[in-house]
Amino acid sequence: MTDKRAAATVELSLRGFILGILITVVFTAANIYLGLKVGLTFATSIPAAVISMAVLNAFRDATIVENNIVQTIASAAGTLSSIIFVLPGLVIVGWWADFPFWQSFAVCAAGGILGVLFTIPLRRTLVTQSDLPYPEGVAAAEVLIVGSEGRDGATGDAVAHTSEGLWAVIYGAVASAGLAAVAATHLIAGEIQNYFRIGPNSASSYDVGFSLALFGAGQLVGLSVGIALALGLVATWGGLVPLLTALEPAGALSLADHVDSVFRHQVRFIGAGAIAIAALWSLAKLAGPLVQGLIVTFTAKRTEGPGDALDKDLSPLTVIVLSLACLAVSAALLYGFAGATALRGQATMLTLASMPYIVFGGFLIAAICGYMAGLIGSSNSPISGVGILAILICATLFGFIVHPSADLQRPLTAFALFATSIVFAIATISNNNLQDLKTGQLVGASPWRQQVALIIGVIAGAVVIPPVLNLLAQADGFVGAPVGAIAHAHPLPAPQANLISALARGVIEHNLDWKMLGIGAGLGVAIVLLDEIMGWLKMLRLPPLAVGIAVYLPMSATVAVICGALVGHLYDRYAARTKDPKRSQRLGVLAASGMIVGESLFGVALAGLITAAHSGLISVGDPDAPLALVPADFAPANILGFVAFAGLVVAIYGWMVRKSGRTSAVR
Repeated sequence: MTDKRAAATVELSLRGFILGILITVVFTAANIYLGLKVGLTFATSIPAAVISMAVLNAFRDATIVENNIVQTIASAAGTLSSIIFVLPGLVIVGWWADFPFWQSFAVCAAGGILGVLFTIPLRRTLVTQSDLPYPEGVAAAEVLIVGSEGRDGATGDAVAHTSEGLWAVIYGAVASAGLAAVAATHLIAGEIQNYFRIGPNSASSYDVGFSLALFGAGQLVGLSVGIALALGLVATWGGLVPLLTALEPAGALSLADHVDSVFRHQVRFIGAGAIAIAALWSLAKLAGPLVQGLIVTFTAKRTEGPGDALDKDLSPLTVIVLSLACLAVSAALLYGFAGATALRGQATMLTLASMPYIVFGGFLIAAICGYMAGLIGSSNSPISGVGILAILICATLFGFIVHPSADLQRPLTAFALFATSIVFAIATISNNNLQDLKTGQLVGASPWRQQVALIIGVIAGAVVIPPVLNLLAQADGFVGAPVGAIAHAHPLPAPQANLISALARGVIEHNLDWKMLGIGAGLGVAIVLLDEIMGWLKMLRLPPLAVGIAVYLPMSATVAVICGALVGHLYDRYAARTKDPKRSQRLGVLAASGMIVGESLFGVALAGLITAAHSGLISVGDPDAPLALVPADFAPANILGFVAFAGLVVAIYGWMVRKSGRTSAVR
């Protein structure tokens, strides 16, 4: 009992809070810039864990659970940066000229804390009692465990296995970071993309990314998800894109612009519709366990035995009080926003209509996002797809209430974006924190302490986000935003914010084409039926969400995952025949974790260089490519990129095979 209390005292520590917040500042700023630049963000759990271990290992009493708290704080703040997929829409539609600090902070903080609270009753169902893979949560736990074992020391075979595991992480990290670094110089290609015609009018493309981080994620998500992603990929680029490009005249657009336009404006809506059906079906199947999880959580005995301490959430009273406080802040924000516009006469009605949407819609979205993150990981979860669905529901609801005339359409669009920002903050946090709680479960952390750390991370991120957004809005600007005093030569694309803003306008101004969403819903139903039939036949299941995700995401984000899943499956089959299958399979997990660690850490460093170059702190030829040594069209780059990627995969898995032993226990 004394040991448990001692361990608990260093789980939540001042030094851990300070370190987590410092990491937060760097990671959140980097994620904001990259998200606005390329529409993608990276998971910060694993790099935060690595940095935490490197720093806290200087203290003799540092523990694995304290390191886990640091990565929990940093990852919560890092994932909250995905609010940039919605919040910049208020600048893009011309309603805000900048990001008012207190309003922006309160939106992020209230929505983010609700995201933590709404997933507390889901933890037992989706984490403790679930077989979801949680690839990034497992990877972070493996990194923490290996680092802890290496620090604590052991004897005999344990020492050899710990050293071997550490080298697996190191090799994977060095390989992925090295590949990404060389790609940043343009000496090798980070991806290969080409557009081609299929017949006189039809066209398609391929876009293969050479990312060892995504390859490692494929190893972790497994064969079932990999095959489902491959099915969605073939359906998209072998079916939907060729068909729709044939039906949609190119006009004056080039081949590349035509294919990209069809994918962005039609196919991604089909993907969003498919994701909606698949997510709702997944939630329906979870309805029973979800209800049981709620009952268990809110009827837990106040007095629990020592063995139950590690499975304890924040108390129901704490959850209720914090939830009511965040909902009160949300209501005040919404009423104040509407009251400052031409909607002031409908401010009370709009606020009252918004609150059930935030409560029930937020909880539903929390469950959906948590399930998606558990299935394929936070980085690969299409959180912007959730934003699309949220703005469609929100704008439709408000348009029905107000029936806006021409002079009310613009303020109502802004109000819909503002309300959706709160719901989206819920989604971003729930897309991450169950992943963190899975890590905590695997390393023996206390759930309630992690939930405290998640709330601290949300507040830290909410402080960082507004000033960074203001800095980028002033220095670079956003595509689609009205031109202010400074005409920006290369504004940030902010792809999701532009799309979601366009959807809000389309719904409220009654000029949105629902056809693609309906087609996607039909596709989602077909995928669900196929998966259920395969389950009935005892065949490999094809998770419907994974298929919809492959339709929604660009090809460059899925090909490496598919390859990693296939190669990982072959390695796992080999590992099962070795003398020590558990050890061999753990090597695969650790190497995959290292691949994610290395590229993530390099992504942080490169984002810092890019931000510094754009801010004028450093002088480089191209601020968007500060490490470039040759032009972007360097001729040998494509073949060199493929050779480097394939060579590193062969080297890493070859090393694991040699370490696992050549003698099989069974034939």
